[in-house]
Amino acid sequence: MMKQNPNQGEESINQTPLQYLAKFWAKKYIQNLENKEAATGEKPWVSAYGKERFEIAEKLMYSLRYTSLQAWQKTEYLIGREIQRHQINPKLIDPWQISEDAFEIYEKALESYAKMIAPQHMARIIGAYLGRIRDKYTSSDPRTIGFVALQFHYTGQMLLSEVYSQWEQNQLLAYFKVIDDHLYMPLQRLYDAAASHDYNSLALSAVQTLLPCSTEIASNICQRVIELYPRYLSHSGSLHHPVVKTSSIRDVEMFQVYLWVCVLENNIAAIQQELFPLCVMLYPALKVHWELVRQMINLIGKEFSSRVKPEQRSLFVPYFQALREMFSPEVFPESIDDEMHRTARSMGATL
Repeated sequence: MMKQNPNQGEESINQTPLQYLAKFWAKKYIQNLENKEAATGEKPWVSAYGKERFEIAEKLMYSLRYTSLQAWQKTEYLIGREIQRHQINPKLIDPWQISEDAFEIYEKALESYAKMIAPQHMARIIGAYLGRIRDKYTSSDPRTIGFVALQFHYTGQMLLSEVYSQWEQNQLLAYFKVIDDHLYMPLQRLYDAAASHDYNSLALSAVQTLLPCSTEIASNICQRVIELYPRYLSHSGSLHHPVVKTSSIRDVEMFQVYLWVCVLENNIAAIQQELFPLCVMLYPALKVHWELVRQMINLIGKEFSSRVKPEQRSLFVPYFQALREMFSPEVFPESIDDEMHRTARSMGATL
C-alpha cells in the first residue's frame, strides 16, 4: 500500500494510487474543456440541442455494427501483412471479437453523448473496462494492441464522417478521444505501477508533475514538428489537418505515458515489448516517418527537462537514451528528404 504524505491535504487520505492518478487524468480533461470554453465562449456540455444529440446518437447506433466491420477491413488492408512479418499467432487476432468489442465500447460512448454525460465522466465509467479490453489483448502478445487500437480508431473516424455538423463532430470527437487514449496508452498499467510507490516517491512525484500538462506538452511538440516539416503528408493528410493533429497529439501523449510507466516500474519492458513493436507495425503503413519520431523524442526530452527537478530528470535518462537508440538513423536510416524525393520521382513517372 502507498504510504501517506503528512504534507498532503485530507483529499489524498485513503486514496489508492489508481484513484489518485486517475483523478489527475480526469482533471486534465476538465482543464482542456475549460480552456476551450474560454476560447470559444461556448459551454459544450450544457447544450440546448439535447434532442438533436439523441437523434444523432440513434442514427449512429444503427450504423455502428456495419461501421465496426468496415473499420476492420481498413485495418486489415493497412497492416494485415504485419501478422506474418512480425510472426504473430493469427489465432490471437480475431476480427469478429475485436469488432464486437469496438461495437460495445462505441455504444457506451454514444449513450454518454446522447445523455450529455461529459467526456471526463465517461472516462471514469468505461476507463476500467477499456483497461480490461487492453489487457485481454496484450496479455498473450502485446503487439496485438496495434490491430485493436487501429480498429477502434477507424470505427470512430467513420462514425464522425456520418455527422454533418462540424460543431457536433467536435463534441463527439471528445468522447471518442477517451477511447483512443485508453487503448493506445497503457493508463491502467500506469495506475497499477503507481501502487508500488509511496506518496513521497521521487518517481511518482515526477509523474504527478508531468501528467496534468501532458496535453500542453504534446500540443507544443506537434506545433514545432509542423513548423519543421510544413509540407509533410502522412497517410491521413497534412500535419495541419485537424484529424491528423489530434492523432499526433495522442501519439505524443502515448510516448509520455510509456515513459512514465518505465520510470514507475523501473524497467524498460513497456517500451521494448509494446511501444516499439507498435510503432514498427503502424508508422510505416500510416506514413509516419522515423525522422518525425526522432524529433518527437528529442522535444519530449526538452519539455520534461524544463518541468521537473534535476533529480527527477535523471530517472528518465536511461529510457530516453534507449528510445534514441531504438529509433536511431542506424536502425531506420532513411530521411524525410529521401522519402520526398522518392515520392516526387514516383509522381513524375506517373505523369
